[in-house]
Amino acid sequence: MNKWFSNNWLYIVGAVTGAVAGYFYWQQIGCSSGTCVITSKPINSTLYGALLGALLFGLFKKHSKTVKKH
Repeated sequence: MNKWFSNNWLYIVGAVTGAVAGYFYWQQIGCSSGTCVITSKPINSTLYGALLGALLFGLFKKHSKTVKKH
C-alpha cells in the first residue's frame, strides 16, 4: 500500500484539490437554470473537478526510464 501511495501521491493530491475547487465552483457560481450538466449538482461538479485536478497534477509527475534486460 505504501508503494502504491508513494507512486501515485501526486494524482491523489490533484484529485482532492480539484474536488474542493469543483465544489466551491458549484457553490459560488453554479447553474441558475438547472440545465447545466456539470454545475447543476454538487456531486457532478466535485467529480469533474477531481478528474481534472488529477489529470492536471499528473502532468508534473516524473516518469523513470526502465531498461529491460534481454
